[in-house]
This record gives sequence, structure tokens and C-alpha cells, in this order.
Amino acid sequence: MNLKGVIMAVPTADGRRGKIASTSRFTLKDIADELGISQTAVSFAINDRPGVSEETKRRVKQLAAQHGWSPVYAAQALGSSKTMTIGFAPSRSTDVQNETFMLHFMAGLHASFSHKGYGLLYRPCSSLKEEVAVYRDWARRKRVDGVILVDLRADDPRPALLKELGVPAVLAGGPDPSDVVPSLSIDDSRTMETILDHLSLLGHRKIAYISGDPDLDYSKERKNAFLRFAEQKHLDGAYVEFTDFDTTKAVESTQRFLASHEPPTAFIYETEILAVSSLRSITEILVARIATDSTVGVSRRYPYNLPAIVSFEDSFICEATYPSITAVHRDAGEYGTKIANLLLKLLNGEQVSGNRKILTPKLIIRESTKNVVV
Repeated sequence: MNLKGVIMAVPTADGRRGKIASTSRFTLKDIADELGISQTAVSFAINDRPGVSEETKRRVKQLAAQHGWSPVYAAQALGSSKTMTIGFAPSRSTDVQNETFMLHFMAGLHASFSHKGYGLLYRPCSSLKEEVAVYRDWARRKRVDGVILVDLRADDPRPALLKELGVPAVLAGGPDPSDVVPSLSIDDSRTMETILDHLSLLGHRKIAYISGDPDLDYSKERKNAFLRFAEQKHLDGAYVEFTDFDTTKAVESTQRFLASHEPPTAFIYETEILAVSSLRSITEILVARIATDSTVGVSRRYPYNLPAIVSFEDSFICEATYPSITAVHRDAGEYGTKIANLLLKLLNGEQVSGNRKILTPKLIIRESTKNVVV
């Protein structure tokens, strides 16, 4: 049977059937006959392809909805040589439950892709080498129609590889220096400047930035913005420490800085997990000190004489701590939606290239930075 251009359909869960179908499946011809249009027009309408009017698309989809039918995308994929699947294989921690931003980002991806009938294949990797191997395997088996990239690195081999393999891809972040993969990025430089402006206005002159992975493109952009601001504003101290997103390393770095002769009065953390872990550690030490030394009082500046704390990621965790943590709020779901829509345009044959900076984040001021240094 020739399935080219044919979309099968199945009844919905409640078993509703309409006059259009008297058996367990129907073809484009049934829809075309009822609407008085060609089967090609029906196929284009269901697949949101150019060549038919928006009114025709509306009528076709409305009729399908009235009868409780939805496309069988395996048949659709077979008919068009598409898999109707998008691949996402990030080489990062597999503990996604602790990465609030990634959870919401993936939800945004899924919402947009599923709306167009695509599935999202999530395949976490433990290393960049493994991620590259996954892309080669997907390309060899024609497993996916496109790929979402995240966490661009220095001398990143992935954009050139995907071009070589002929797999369409979009980068969340960037821009890609080789301009092989189109991208949408968040303005990390401006965001860092916003944080530092806030801390400077409160009187902070010695600030530490506890970062994540030094090889990540966005970490470099934030670090460069941090050091540039420190030089322009003549800060008394600007300290940068990379932790590879390890909470133990973040806590150790924080304690080492605070034990120095002139400790920072403010800390900026790459994620809320690093911030909360360090806050807990500082609080435990200061509470123990107060309990054993009657000469140590509670400062008017901070609860338990805490330094100011800012997180580059926001989540409910930042609101649940005491003090609540000032954080950068980014709509990760919206970001995922925009990335997905960009790839869908690419798959639809539209011209997509270059980089656009979007979603300049908002700094949410909470208790951890509300006090002025005196």
C-alpha cells in the first residue's frame, strides 16, 4: 500500500465516531469528499504546510475535531519520510529534578512540538563524547528530524558535526561562532550588570562570583561581564571561582572567601542549588558562633550577619529559605517554546540563521539583598 501523503487516524479515548468513519480508520479521501477539496489540500492542511489557505486549514482541523479523530503520526512519518521526532541529548547532570530551569525549558519544548505532532526524544548523556556518539547514531538510523543543542562550549564540535550529518539543529544559547547553527540566547552580560548595579547601590565593594563550568559559553560571558564591571566601577575586590556545579566545591569556596582577611560582602551564585547550599553552611557556622560566644551579636545589616546572596537561577527554593534569596527570574518555559518554534521554522523550509538575544531576565529582590552596607 502506498502511504505517501496519507495520514491515518484513530478514534479518541472515549471511542467517539462520526459519520465520516464506519471502520477503525479512514483516509484523506473521506475528509476530502466531505469538504469537497482534494486529498493533497487535506494533507497540506493537517501538516500545516504552505499551499492552502488558513480557512482551508481551519475547516479540515475543525472537521477532524468534530469527529474525535487525530492523526496517526507513525503513518504520517512513513508517508513523508519524517520521524516526527526531535532529539534532545544534553551532556549534563541526569538529576533533572534539581534543575528547575531545565524542567521548565523541556516543558516549553514539548508544548510546541506536540502541538505540531512531534515527539521529544530525551537522551541525557554523561559527557560531550557520548553526546556526539548519540548524534551519529541518530543520523545513521534516521531516528530524528532535528536536534536541540544547549550549553555551547569553546571549540564545540557539535554544530559542524550536525551540519556534516545533515541533521537540522537549533542552539539554545550561543551565538555559534561558526554561524552553522541558528540560535536564541539570553543576554547574560546585561543580566550580570543588573545584579552588580543592585549590589553596588547597596554599598558592596567586595563581591564574589561562584560560577559553574568554565568551558560553558554563558559562564564565560557572565565572568567577563563581572570582571569588566569591577574594573569600570573600581571595586575593591572581585573574586571568581568555578565549581563545576558541585555544591561541596561551592560551599568550600564560600567558606574560604569568608575566612579571608577582607571577605566579600556579597556572593553571586550560578544556580539556586549552589546558593542555598552555601547559605545553609554559612548560617550553621554563624549560629554556632553566636551560641558559643556571648560577645557576638546579631547584626542590623543581615540576619546572623550574613553576606548578601544572589542566585542566577530562580525557583521556589529561593522563596522558601530564610532569608529568601534575591534571584534572576527567566521564563524557561517561554524560552523552550521559542527555541522549538525556531526549529519548526527550519524544518518547514524557512530561512533561519544567525543569533538573536531574547528574554532579558528580571532581578527579583528578596531579603538576602535588601539591606544597605553601613
